[in-house]
Amino acid sequence: MKKKIAVTGASGQLGSEIRSIWPSDDAYHLIFLDRDDLPLDDVENIYARLAGYDPDVIIHSGAYTAVDLAESESDLADKVNNRASREIAKVARDCSAKLIYISTDYVFPGDVPHPLTEDQVTAPINAYGLSKLKGEKGIQDILPDSIIIRTSWLYSIFGKNFVKTMLNLMAIRESINVVNDQLGSPTSAKDLAKAIQHIIRSEKWQAGIYHYSNEGEATWFDFAIKIRELSASACVVNPVDSKFFPTVAKRPKYSLLNKQKIKSTFQLEIPHWEDSLKEMLGGR
Repeated sequence: MKKKIAVTGASGQLGSEIRSIWPSDDAYHLIFLDRDDLPLDDVENIYARLAGYDPDVIIHSGAYTAVDLAESESDLADKVNNRASREIAKVARDCSAKLIYISTDYVFPGDVPHPLTEDQVTAPINAYGLSKLKGEKGIQDILPDSIIIRTSWLYSIFGKNFVKTMLNLMAIRESINVVNDQLGSPTSAKDLAKAIQHIIRSEKWQAGIYHYSNEGEATWFDFAIKIRELSASACVVNPVDSKFFPTVAKRPKYSLLNKQKIKSTFQLEIPHWEDSLKEMLGGR
């Protein structure tokens, strides 16, 4: 009998990449749930809707991700990222399903200048990060056997992201300014989708928190320079301090994740961010 995998946030970057690389096969039947199928802000009805699918595995990639807007919509961010996640964990518990929850580097304050391990102290500096951290804790309280994957700087051929924004700006402007004092690693949503697929197919379930991003490190400026190079743009990219780009929500200065735990636990090979970016832009 096929195992049923329910994927929340099916129309988002990660959900779309999972759909693109993993059609239902002889072993797994994938159920993709978008906002119409499973509205995460309708907390009271999540349990009944999701339990009706009787899933064997849940990949919870749906989230409220409007970082700046979350400062004024903190209740909505908490409802979607925290309360809805708790309901999903209850479904997984009661259906004896495995649960993978996608979290973020924004659970950290970004003030520690070395690759962040899973046991690094969390202290979000914005409402979005706080809502995701509360979601993590709620899931672990309800379903200790869950897997939580924190990722960073996600991009994809699907949805809105930094790569697409840069490509659009470079096409219409002679020069742009990009911050050069925030460090992390861009992450291909396609690579993350493949990693999740690998974990599920391996049948080696080891609960806990894991970090996943592409190998290497970069500032947003470095990222933009590589996008310009690979797209053969003539646009001039200028490095600037983030103080020249004030945002409603504070951003971590340092978001480089240590991936050793997920690599060693699941025997994962993680591509370098430049190689994955090249693959994405080559396939446009």
